[in-house]
Amino acid sequence: MFSSLSRISFLCSFYFLAVTTSLSQSPTQPNIIVFLVDDMGLMDTSVPFLTDAKGKPKSHPLNKWYRTPNMERLASLGTRFSTFYAQSVCSPSRASLITGQNAARHKTTQWINPDENNRGDFGPKDWNWKGFEKTDTATLPMLLQKQGYETIYVGKAHFGPFGSVAENPLNLGYNINIGGTAIGHPGSYLGKDNYAQKLNNGNIRQQVPHLEKYHQTDTFLTDALTIEAKKEIDKAVANKKPFFLQMAHYAVHTPFTFDPAFKEHYATDKMSEDAQKFASMVEGIDHSLGQIMDELEKLGIAQNTLILFLGDNGSDAPLGPTHEVSSSAPLRGKKGTHYEGGMRIPFIAAWAKPQSNNQWQKKMPIKQAAVQPQLGTIMDIYPTILDLLSIKKPKEYPIDGFSLAANLAGKPNVSKPATFLMHFPHDHRSKYFTSYRNGEWKLVYHYFPELNPAHTQFELFNLSTDPYEQNNLAPTMPKKLRQIFDLMCKQLENEGALYPMDKNGNVLKPQFSE
Repeated sequence: MFSSLSRISFLCSFYFLAVTTSLSQSPTQPNIIVFLVDDMGLMDTSVPFLTDAKGKPKSHPLNKWYRTPNMERLASLGTRFSTFYAQSVCSPSRASLITGQNAARHKTTQWINPDENNRGDFGPKDWNWKGFEKTDTATLPMLLQKQGYETIYVGKAHFGPFGSVAENPLNLGYNINIGGTAIGHPGSYLGKDNYAQKLNNGNIRQQVPHLEKYHQTDTFLTDALTIEAKKEIDKAVANKKPFFLQMAHYAVHTPFTFDPAFKEHYATDKMSEDAQKFASMVEGIDHSLGQIMDELEKLGIAQNTLILFLGDNGSDAPLGPTHEVSSSAPLRGKKGTHYEGGMRIPFIAAWAKPQSNNQWQKKMPIKQAAVQPQLGTIMDIYPTILDLLSIKKPKEYPIDGFSLAANLAGKPNVSKPATFLMHFPHDHRSKYFTSYRNGEWKLVYHYFPELNPAHTQFELFNLSTDPYEQNNLAPTMPKKLRQIFDLMCKQLENEGALYPMDKNGNVLKPQFSE
């Protein structure tokens, strides 16, 4: 005979087993989580993404500086890409993620200032500063919404300025929005500051919305967003709805702030205080990933949930010069530059709990603990999800990305070109440029070389022999330069790119000078 306490314990265990067994059965659709980290570059992690000559992951000093055990956990469950590109600043990447289009095509080619048009002195007047101005755009969440998904946005949006349609993710296909608005970074990561900056005149700026319950508490912003995301996952499961969660953290963007839970892990006199703050924020993000993965396990839905983890542009870690080898070492450059460190990002795809007989995992198998060498881009997420769900591509809607299904299974995609076009006709860290990768070759064209004193009009690199972009071959290889230049111009025209303008208002298309 059971004691009354044992009986209660047994019944509770039986009830929990019955509930989780019911929840773990394959649903009609899988759950999808896009875990997007702001300003997290390829080297801001303990997971090595760069590989040696044999294609094996190779650890570098920065990999030993950061602590990201849950990224390691996710990488062991799935496939990471050694070469994965996004735009060099946030708003263009975020638009590309939910449209499958390159920035040159959707024309949000600069980060969006929420208050005023920041095209730069010579930027195209018609660039897409306001983001999506229609509510019938075929965004990824809109397509999933039509498939019965609970579409959830948590965190940084930055799709459009204040007063625009795109300011609110609810206008872009999300059923739920927590924290998403026009701002690109918070005024503060601290609950005691109400996640805002208070100016001397008493005004509040850069406040993260919808988090009033955490005001005047010790809750770090990363934790508050994670708590809210878990709540929305729980609600979707309780309502027996598949969910698409875009977990878009504000971290690790400035203002660099110690995440108090991890501050002591980085107490050292060998790194600056800002570098310590940044590293603690990275570990806070990693902890958030682990909490969400644990929640999926607790609910019994991990095997039916696809996780896509990535950054939105290159690293902005406070570790050294902008255009040199520093925050993305051994890669050159950081966020906002035309070098690899400005546009290479971490990307991991995994089923949260691999299970060989799961219907969705059989449809899109993901090789475990694997490194995929074929080039991928942030535009590929859109068609990959459509591929998983057998959703037809919208008619008369060009998509620049390609499904990653073959790559995730450990195979090459022979129809996917090894190209990436990064078009930035604006003023920023690297000014008015187009960067174009084709196979092992990378070309950078500067529209106003006089504004970039350290650069000539053309920079040409062979990334197979010079992955860290130290040797400009443009002066010595004019035939190869012209070949890659012509291919770059062709893609710019195919995507309808907008070009910078001179002081007289004349459009400046790329010109090749012998």
